[in-house]
Amino acid sequence: MGNNKIIGNKIKSIRESKQLTIENVAERSGLKKEQIERIEGDIEFPSLAPLIKIARVLGVRLGTFLDDQTELGPVVRRKQDSNEKNAIDFTNDATTRNKFMEYHSLAQDKSGRHMEPFLIDVEPASENVEFNPSSHEGEEFIYVMSGIVEILYGKKRYVLEEGDSIYYDSIVSHHVHAAPGQRARILGIVYTPF
Repeated sequence: MGNNKIIGNKIKSIRESKQLTIENVAERSGLKKEQIERIEGDIEFPSLAPLIKIARVLGVRLGTFLDDQTELGPVVRRKQDSNEKNAIDFTNDATTRNKFMEYHSLAQDKSGRHMEPFLIDVEPASENVEFNPSSHEGEEFIYVMSGIVEILYGKKRYVLEEGDSIYYDSIVSHHVHAAPGQRARILGIVYTPF
């Protein structure tokens, strides 16, 4: 959870450097003032959709909130480099607002990137949870490495198993979650135009 504090602090720092109030960001992003306060205060684990909207308002890439260093050349990430300290927790916008996804950024050191590749551990959904689909500009690609994942996309529901993948326009309302009782791991790549 430590990297979530980095995200909240970076958002606040960028917002203040651009002399924007929380109210300005809320109005321009369509998010509620209280939600932005909770994100900046590390109280809420946001999903990607609000972060993308905040990045747009602040005029930065989504990756700016995740960057540690700036590397102009290629970034190689070794298997042994993946560990819990690099994980970022997000909700999946279920009505329970619990943490369901743990993101492991695979390119946080690459500056100027236009894609955000993640290994994502998805906790099982409970039987009666209600999901709130979201939408944002860009595209997403998901490859299921283990478990079973359900994707709500518009009015359709897709069930993906290990080895299956999906590529979609994220402007269409969507939601990604593990099947009830099924923990999953996926490779997710998010592209947001800047």
